[in-house]
Amino acid sequence: MDKSLWKWISSASILASMCCLPSVVMVMLGLASVSTAAALSDTLYWGPFRWWLYFATVLFLSYGLYRYFKADGICTLDDVKRERQKVVNTTLLVFTIAIIGFLIFNYIILELIGIAIGLPWEDDAFWN
Repeated sequence: MDKSLWKWISSASILASMCCLPSVVMVMLGLASVSTAAALSDTLYWGPFRWWLYFATVLFLSYGLYRYFKADGICTLDDVKRERQKVVNTTLLVFTIAIIGFLIFNYIILELIGIAIGLPWEDDAFWN
């Protein structure tokens, strides 16, 4: 895969994690108390905002794939039909890597950091 495609994938994984990332960052920088950050993450995670983030992430990845294929010379529907195997495989790979990246970043890295700084996420951790 192209180097620019990795930027889209990693950015999409971070975008999908924006329901929890602001809480961790605000506590780490001393901009919010633990209870305020916990309330913010609960509101963002359990509210409709999470689904808007997922939708924006899909749009973000789709646009990145569009730019990738356009730079690769696949610009028309005829080109897509001709290169169908490459388009399907690349698209599935990109979305799979983005989902795995999101799961690792959000449910392991951010969760461990959040627990370490005092956010009440230990009871809800996936390993419990």
